[in-house]
Amino acid sequence: MSRFPLGISRRTSVAVLTVLFLSFFSTLSIAQSSAKPGNAVPKSQPAATAAPSPLAAHPLTADDIGAFFDGMIPLEIKRDDIAGAVVCVVKDGRVLFARGYGYADVKSKKPVSADDTLFRPGSISKLFTWTAVMQLVEQGKINLDADVNNYLDFKIPPLDGKPITMRDLMTHTPGFEETVKDLIQTGPNARADLPAYIKAHLPARIFAPGTMPAYSNYGAGLAGYIVQRVSGVPFDQYIEDNIFKPLGMTRSTFRQPLPDSLKGLMSSGYLRASDGAKPFEIVNPAPAGALSISATDIAHFMIAQLSGGQYDGARILQSQTVELMHSRQFGLDPSMNGMALGFYEESRNGHRIIGHGGDTVYFHSDLHLVPDQNLGFFISYNSVGRTSPPRSAVWNQFLDRYLPYQEPVRNAPATAVADAQSVAGSYMTTRRFETSIMRLASLQTMSVDAQPDGTLVVDGFKGLDGKPRHWREIGHLEYQDVDGQARIAFKSQPGSGELMMVDFPAVAFQRVPWYHAKTFLLIVLVFVIAVLTLALILWPVSALVRRHYRRPLELIGAVRRTRLVVRLVALLQLAVLVAWLVFFALSGDRMSLLSSRSDGLIHTIQVFAVLGVLSTLFALMHFVSVWTSSQLRVWMKLLESAVVLACIGYVWIAVTWNMLQFHLHY
Repeated sequence: MSRFPLGISRRTSVAVLTVLFLSFFSTLSIAQSSAKPGNAVPKSQPAATAAPSPLAAHPLTADDIGAFFDGMIPLEIKRDDIAGAVVCVVKDGRVLFARGYGYADVKSKKPVSADDTLFRPGSISKLFTWTAVMQLVEQGKINLDADVNNYLDFKIPPLDGKPITMRDLMTHTPGFEETVKDLIQTGPNARADLPAYIKAHLPARIFAPGTMPAYSNYGAGLAGYIVQRVSGVPFDQYIEDNIFKPLGMTRSTFRQPLPDSLKGLMSSGYLRASDGAKPFEIVNPAPAGALSISATDIAHFMIAQLSGGQYDGARILQSQTVELMHSRQFGLDPSMNGMALGFYEESRNGHRIIGHGGDTVYFHSDLHLVPDQNLGFFISYNSVGRTSPPRSAVWNQFLDRYLPYQEPVRNAPATAVADAQSVAGSYMTTRRFETSIMRLASLQTMSVDAQPDGTLVVDGFKGLDGKPRHWREIGHLEYQDVDGQARIAFKSQPGSGELMMVDFPAVAFQRVPWYHAKTFLLIVLVFVIAVLTLALILWPVSALVRRHYRRPLELIGAVRRTRLVVRLVALLQLAVLVAWLVFFALSGDRMSLLSSRSDGLIHTIQVFAVLGVLSTLFALMHFVSVWTSSQLRVWMKLLESAVVLACIGYVWIAVTWNMLQFHLHY
């Protein structure tokens, strides 16, 4: 699946819970994905200095690779409290290196084996789904540009007159909003039912097909369901018969739960190694992320992709089909990475690279192919660790060691300061919840700040040191990391407004007005919570003080009655906010909460949320009573008005966060 920063439930502050929850779901960690450096050729380049002499490459041999990883990964897993990892490298049609590190099971000290330990590579599973689609395209059973309704037993209506095509699904441009409900479940009642899931979880459409990248697990699941319907056999069986068996992949499966023959090979998953093993994750929809596989098995798949669709004499695709699958199909700008058919571009070090990342809650993986070098790379971790496994950094260091590259220095254009100021603002990911109760997760925006020297700072993109990166302009509205190769670019697109494009081409970021900025959201939230909390604290405190000094409350009439009601309103609204924030914050480590089993709890909170909105009418009545009364001094009227304003702020939050959206398709 996508990348999930975890650890939310360990926070206690409501404000901090909110910030972390927003970060957790924002493009399901697109900032990390976007941090993968790229160096696609810019469409316009300022004058550059002469290229320096080529750097010396280390020999790409098993011994040198072994020394490289043996010196890096054991230290990394020990330092970051990671249980285990596996890595493999293929080159020129053979497995050059494959090795496991650490433990598949910490309690029993069972070591990770590249051959015999199964990992969960998350969204890398999609590459097998897309390969299955291309097999059926070869056979003339699927048309990449036909309406997908031709292959379904239910209907997806067009948007702006455009139907969704398989090409849209494979380039993540069907226009679906994000979904997370029932995505990953654990426990005895968890189940994977592809037809039921696809029909019950159809997302809303927020973009016309083929116009905007918005990474979609549902879209990949829909493609897998089409494979199942067109082929006439269950999806997992189709993959076994047409990909796993021909490629000799005997330790691979999409089946959930695992078949008995493979259960003993499965690595446990962990948040931290020291926290203990977690249950096996049931992933929905299965074609988007349910694969369990060994490193050497996935090596066979990489070799087939790099060798024109064949491995060890067995062919799964024709060479021209592989070429089409790897070719660029969609991009918002030719200077930036784009989408192939299922693979995404992640070019670096002067080479065109395609690949895919993948995450479940506990497993975190990357797969990269460098076609012009006939080179493939796979790495997977079975733990989150203290932060998150730095897999991109490992891959970048691997490239710098074996395919070194010296980026030419490009001078910033004379308009750099003005350009930086023109793009400064807040940007929201296209991979977002728009119409559902999860909209809170999409209100996390990225702030682009112009610096006096014409560089930019984007708060969502951080380096390995945890500090925001600085970006210098290398072409008109095209920027590069001052300390690396990562790229961002800006453009205006009709109907979409100002866009920020990043190296990860399955999403973009749209500029939003100030009232959608996270700073404004947090100001409103903190104000509402602080004022309501203070009003509730002072309510009994003031009563105790009056009792101590034998001073009765001097208010009479309407002001006294509405003051009491407003305190009860404040209690109700504060309780709803806390319940809402805590529920979604806890779901960071317990994704099983984001499932149908929580529908009753969510609806209960929503009922009280509605009561909180309606009760704001009493707050407005109190406001009128306060300002028409002669019993209160001005400063008391202002304090009471602040409470009323906080109640109104609650209404704004409830509406903005879609708390009142009673359909639970999220």
